[in-house]
Parts: sequence; structure tokens; C-alpha cells
Amino acid sequence: MIEFRNVKRVYGRGEATAIALKGVDMKIEQGEFAAIMGHSGSGKSTSMNIIGCLDSPTGGEYLFGGVSIGGLSRDTKALLRREYLGFIFQGFNLLGRTTARENVELPLIYRGMKAKDRHKLALEALDQVGLLSFESHTPAELSGGQQQRVAIARAIVTKPLVLLADEPTGNLDSARSVEVMELLRSFNRDRGITIVMVTHEEDMASYAQRTIRFRDGEIESHR
Repeated sequence: MIEFRNVKRVYGRGEATAIALKGVDMKIEQGEFAAIMGHSGSGKSTSMNIIGCLDSPTGGEYLFGGVSIGGLSRDTKALLRREYLGFIFQGFNLLGRTTARENVELPLIYRGMKAKDRHKLALEALDQVGLLSFESHTPAELSGGQQQRVAIARAIVTKPLVLLADEPTGNLDSARSVEVMELLRSFNRDRGITIVMVTHEEDMASYAQRTIRFRDGEIESHR
């Protein structure tokens, strides 16, 4: 599903040059749940951004589903993100003045879907994360764990092939973190969604089938 072939990423020039990735080879199979770990500056976030087509390598090749992404136009990459990827962020990234249902509908608006169909799919997604009865609540009326579950519903409403989760439990307490991780594991196990998760927490990484550890722009280990 996801493959890096000698992927490099360099920022800046001259004395300001920073090497984020030093030639990374990595594969994540379809249906896998992989955790990416590493200290700040290790390259894990850069790798996630490249996987999500939010950044591009300066060397090497990134393939998604066997297709090389490097030669694709900006519009085609945006289409790939819209059709095949779901994103979950540490900060939830919900719109504060809109309801849970309306937040979940956002990706469907970008697809040009009719309101009636958007409404139906958003309610189904909220039901899948256990928040159907909270459809009319705004983020301010929800706990942190509930807000993250709304964000997960928004990520899965388009039925993506891959979920990219960037520190999804970073703003949650231990009990809510476990709830979110159990939810992610169920989507991977029951629906076959490939999940790639960046985390700095060992206990959260234990939910994944494999942990890929980065250090100084290279993969230190994976098991």
C-alpha cells in the first residue's frame, strides 16, 4: 500500500540545510496497523507528511498502491487525499461553531455530495464511534475524548483506504486514550483500514501490529 524507496527530504540551503530523511526504505502493507515512533527531529513527522501528500521527497520515490506519487500534479495529489486518505490530528481540528454532524460532513461537502446523502453518512459515522446522540452538540459541549471521536468519524466518513493519525491521543487522559485506540484498532481489524499512527507513547504504540522507529532521519528498527 505504502512504499518508500530511498526517500530523502532536505530543507533549506547552504548553512541552513537540514536533512530530515537520509534515504529511507519502508513498506506498510494493506490492512496493516503501523506505529511510527522517534524523538523530535527523527523524521517521523516528515514521513507522515509525505505519506499524506502534504510534502514531497527531494530524492527517492514514494509509491501509494504501486503508483509513484512524485510525478503527480498538485490537483491529483489533492484528489488522492480526498478519495483515499483520512486524517486524525492531535488537536482535533474541529470547527468550533458547527455541530458534530456538520463537522463530520465537511469531507463530503468537498466531494460535492448532496445534503441528504451527506446527512445520512455523517450520522452513520457518528453511530460507529458511539456519538449518534451527540449529533447536534458543538465541540465546546463535548469532552476531549468525544471531540476526538468526532474527528475520527470525520476521517472515516469517506470510507478511506488509509487512516493517518498524528498523535491522536496526545491531548487525552489515559482512559480516553484507551477508548480512542480501541476504536482505531476495531476499524483496522473489522474494516481492514490501513492505519499509520505517529506517537511518542509506548503504550499507545502497543496497539499497532508493528512499530517503526526513526532516529536522525533513518529507520532505526521495525518489528
